[in-house]
Amino acid sequence: MRRLITVGSVKGAPGVTTTVLALAAVWPDRADHGVRPVVVEADVSGGDLAVRFGCPHTPGLLDVATSAHQEQPGSLLAAATDLPFGVRVVASPAGGGACGEAVRLVAGPGQRVLRGDESDRGTVLLDMGRIGDDASGVVEAAEAVVLVSRGGADALAHAYAHFSEAGPRVERYVLAVVGPCPYAAGEITATLGVGRVIFLPWDPKAADVLAGRASSALRARGWRASPLMAAAGAAARQLSGTDEVVTKGLSGDLAGLAAVPPPGGHLRRAAGLAPKESAS
Repeated sequence: MRRLITVGSVKGAPGVTTTVLALAAVWPDRADHGVRPVVVEADVSGGDLAVRFGCPHTPGLLDVATSAHQEQPGSLLAAATDLPFGVRVVASPAGGGACGEAVRLVAGPGQRVLRGDESDRGTVLLDMGRIGDDASGVVEAAEAVVLVSRGGADALAHAYAHFSEAGPRVERYVLAVVGPCPYAAGEITATLGVGRVIFLPWDPKAADVLAGRASSALRARGWRASPLMAAAGAAARQLSGTDEVVTKGLSGDLAGLAAVPPPGGHLRRAAGLAPKESAS
């Protein structure tokens, strides 16, 4: 079955859709047996992608929701379309109304359409906009919840309030801080009680591409890498479970020669390969 990752905010417009698209664009090829992720617009206030990119919203979220009660629900991928930079999306129309009811269905019985059958592989990234009670079903079921926030004290105060109400579920949260932030990751985790923090830099050029205002390559690696896409790539590797931490310095060099084990791990004796530890 597909894994569910929800992405949303609790206050303002910190760039949830941009964050979701960036994660999907750089999702690791080695994750999910090579199956590309699917972005689903599940915002009760309506979607933006159909207008931004001129793509159809039918089939889309409303069709997924309609099939939720059918004995043989339709395929999620049948409702997906490709954006110019290769991201698959299930779009929804602008405005609330029908979208609100569709999100409630998707958060309930429609989850089986999102997850698919036992043989289905991949990841569904749900663009929730502002996380509210209508989305509580998918937030409860998600393997990870990415809360997008600005980095100022006022925005982080709202994130803190949300984490405080999350209870044990806070272990599944990742805080994505967009733009400038005067606080270090350790200070944020200690104060807010969230275990994982990622920083996504302000990057107007990449944001314009993800918003359909410009057309250029989204580079995540190399010396010409986009700052946003490089950071999103690191976050995507964490979320997909494909991230690896290489032991550096003298300890790492000696471990690579099978001389000493890496700190906290066991030496892997594989010819030509430096030992690595899976990130937690």
